[in-house]
Amino acid sequence: MDSYQPADTRRRFLQQTGMGVGALALQWMIAQESATAMPPILKDKPPSDLHPRKPHFASRAKAMISLFQHGGPSHMDLTDPKPELTRFDGTDYSGEIQFSFVNEASKKLLGSPFHFQKHGKCGTELSELLPHTAGVVDDICLIRSMHTGANGHEVSIRYFHGGIPAVLGRPTFGSWLTYALGSESQELPAFMVLADPGGPPVDGATNWSNGFMPSMFQGTVLRPTEPRIFNLQPPSHLAGAYQRQNLDLLQQLNQQHLESHPGESDLEARIASYELAARMQTAATDALDISQETANTHSMYGLDHPETREYGTRCLLARRLVERGVRFVQLFHSGQPWDNHSSIRSGLTSICRKTDQPTAALVADLRQRGLLDTTLVHWGGEIGRLPVTQDHGAAEKAGRDHNGQGFSIWLAGGGIRGGMTFGKTDDFGHHAIENIVTPNDFQATVMHLFGLHYEQVVYPHGNQEQIVTAHRPARVVHEVIV
Repeated sequence: MDSYQPADTRRRFLQQTGMGVGALALQWMIAQESATAMPPILKDKPPSDLHPRKPHFASRAKAMISLFQHGGPSHMDLTDPKPELTRFDGTDYSGEIQFSFVNEASKKLLGSPFHFQKHGKCGTELSELLPHTAGVVDDICLIRSMHTGANGHEVSIRYFHGGIPAVLGRPTFGSWLTYALGSESQELPAFMVLADPGGPPVDGATNWSNGFMPSMFQGTVLRPTEPRIFNLQPPSHLAGAYQRQNLDLLQQLNQQHLESHPGESDLEARIASYELAARMQTAATDALDISQETANTHSMYGLDHPETREYGTRCLLARRLVERGVRFVQLFHSGQPWDNHSSIRSGLTSICRKTDQPTAALVADLRQRGLLDTTLVHWGGEIGRLPVTQDHGAAEKAGRDHNGQGFSIWLAGGGIRGGMTFGKTDDFGHHAIENIVTPNDFQATVMHLFGLHYEQVVYPHGNQEQIVTAHRPARVVHEVIV
């Protein structure tokens, strides 16, 4: 028989037992070890925990749900009606265009095939593809003048998430927010990612990376299908007193390992704190159990229809998570379903059918529960589309190429002024020309809503790092704030 080796036995024990929440719980426990509240000025001593921290000034938002629409939703077909584009449909565009797919390029203007109509008391015009969003239009601020200055997906995604176009290795926005403010919940991760069952989004885990920050600030990904967390509950034969005995044994093995490896106590000491994990087991089980919701709520989110069930479930989970104190929740799509280079008529219709009802339900549900005032909802992608056709021959196969020069996103709740539009693009939807908003402006504005001076939220990594760097000045867009 092999001689007893505490380290190997301990590792084998951790690998083979199914009584905990695994890496999810471990990350949470590490974050909570020796936690103390810290002031909001983070220049010299970065926080080592996720306990809630005071903002710089009174905040409007306490939590954020970001519905990120990978691929670039076509604003002139959804949120930004262009009568002149329709009028000159089929004629040559006289302006200069940067194409991503030159071999399929065309300068023929493509008028939207979709009808627009005014909605709500505010009279904002939206496409017929967004009938449910039209129902909450008085709650949203539609920004029609977003600008990244780049047409590529990854470069613009990283600009939105990390603050600098194209640059890898930076913390994403959820990381910055949880770094600055911690979490209201001590039983659930502060930054949670609800992934698509079809696979990862474009740019993969870079979308929720902690970059150069400690791993506690990385987005925690829930599995896209049940069970959303493996081993959340112990098997029946390990539950109760038997689980308690196993935990006690684990603590003994940890202690033996510590005694034989002096100076390597950090991880082992934290693993011993499984009582914290037990609390997380209960909280996560409750948060992810949508069977507690009424039939009316299920119907509201579209859970009774195959087209909307999956995305609706994730939107409902997002509400349940922020309701329980999670600071930042982000939903992603598989790949980039809004990247309608071809067959935009059918492709755009399809993704809108999947997302429109659940998205509007989230806003309405937060409002009826009194959560919208303190929960900021974001909807939008990294770029928009060009006003010209990406010609594939037959009209039904036509699409639109990338456009980062002007496009739309919207915000709701958390101190945002609802029932308004802000900014504009030119007559054809190509360039933002009025009240231009960059991703850095967006980041600065969101931080302001959370009670933070964005330039004071810094991380000591080489030079003092910020989400908005000094060479890319930003402004808080006060016009969209109540």
